[in-house]
Amino acid sequence: MWKLSSVLLCGYVSLRAASLLPPEADQRLARSIYAEMVESKSGFSTGATTPIAQAVAARLKAAGFPEKDIFVGGASPTKYNVVVRYHGTGAHKPILLLAHIDVVEARREDWSMDPFQFIEKDGYFYGRGTTDDKAQAAIWVANLIRYKREGFHPDRDLIVALTADEEGGGPYNGVDWLLKNHRDLIDAEFAINEGGKGEMINGKRIANEIGLAEKTYADFRFEVRNKGGHSSRPVPDNAIYHLAGALYRLSAYNFPFQLNEVTRAYFEQLSKIETGSLRADLAKVARGDEQAMERVARQSPGMNSMLRTTCVATQLEGGHAPNALPQLAAANINCRIFPDDTVEHVLATLKKVAADDQVLVSIKTNEGKAPPSPMRPDIMKAFAQVTDSMWPGVITVPEMSTGASDGRYLREAGIPTYGIQGFFLDRDDVRAHGRDERMPVESFYQGQTFLYELVKRLSTAN
Repeated sequence: MWKLSSVLLCGYVSLRAASLLPPEADQRLARSIYAEMVESKSGFSTGATTPIAQAVAARLKAAGFPEKDIFVGGASPTKYNVVVRYHGTGAHKPILLLAHIDVVEARREDWSMDPFQFIEKDGYFYGRGTTDDKAQAAIWVANLIRYKREGFHPDRDLIVALTADEEGGGPYNGVDWLLKNHRDLIDAEFAINEGGKGEMINGKRIANEIGLAEKTYADFRFEVRNKGGHSSRPVPDNAIYHLAGALYRLSAYNFPFQLNEVTRAYFEQLSKIETGSLRADLAKVARGDEQAMERVARQSPGMNSMLRTTCVATQLEGGHAPNALPQLAAANINCRIFPDDTVEHVLATLKKVAADDQVLVSIKTNEGKAPPSPMRPDIMKAFAQVTDSMWPGVITVPEMSTGASDGRYLREAGIPTYGIQGFFLDRDDVRAHGRDERMPVESFYQGQTFLYELVKRLSTAN
């Protein structure tokens, strides 16, 4: 079992006595890159990542990176990626530092400010992508430039890849495209990506998470078709009613509880920082107590999703006229599937839950599953050491992401991927994909230091 948080620094100078912030020049550089990225409209359906990729390439060339070490390209002229290699001694295989530069769409009328204007206000950076995922993208670039300026000589190459269409997926996904067309550019011993986050409660840092696994993303379709007719002559055989019944039964259904190595460790670690009855229940969950699982799942949607496969209706369609009986009623069912479960099993379960032979249940999207990343002692130790050095008392927690990231493509291709960011957010105020997305200013700069120190440690001999 890997040791957490209280390890000694083994020859490294502790950061406790020093500022947790990078030098001012490096803060300015990271902020400048961050602002430029946020203000570039790179929504996965209406925007473009190419301007960001080209701007990053220009900055790297200006910082002295040779053109031969920089690649800009992608599956579409608007969906370019940028990959840069910082050369080490070659004693070990490279580390891939990954982030995506596309974002979820944001409409001005939904926000209290322009989502594509980078705003610093009341201790926060606001703008679409400030947390998902342009903070990490900007910091990878700024830190790489800093390594070069300082003359850092790692024992392995460092590869930064900023990619397209993580949010949209499909044929323009940058990681998938690079693996299929230019694997040599990003082939690595392991990768660091988004996914892990720091948790704060009322401004106090309590836990720093490292993502080791992800649920499988899949969309299913509930569909009912019939002949319809005139609305003045209603009949019981109504497509919308059939669909509504199936959705109601789905809303009342819960998949069975499950645990794996990662989630057992997750709940065990969380039990060390919670209080009261929840503390005892989390410890029991780690031991497989189903009654405790039930209590925890009812208390927290986030923890519920860590304990089972989940499926939820997310979109509806139906009817063709206000004065006609519907000939079609359909719903999208989004499922996040536990790693030990299968899409085929979920499909069979949904058919049983629908319990209506008029409701056709089919698979729309199956993103595929990938194996969890191993708890490598060197990575887990370095993660714990830097966390403890910067934030004494903050525990480190292995995590299974209930969302999805490009780490799946890499894990599937044999490149273990670790969700590590070091950005601390309030556990009850995570705005990624939502209105007025924001990043605490202090969290951004401390995350810059955390990733700088962590990558240095992982890329030099112990």
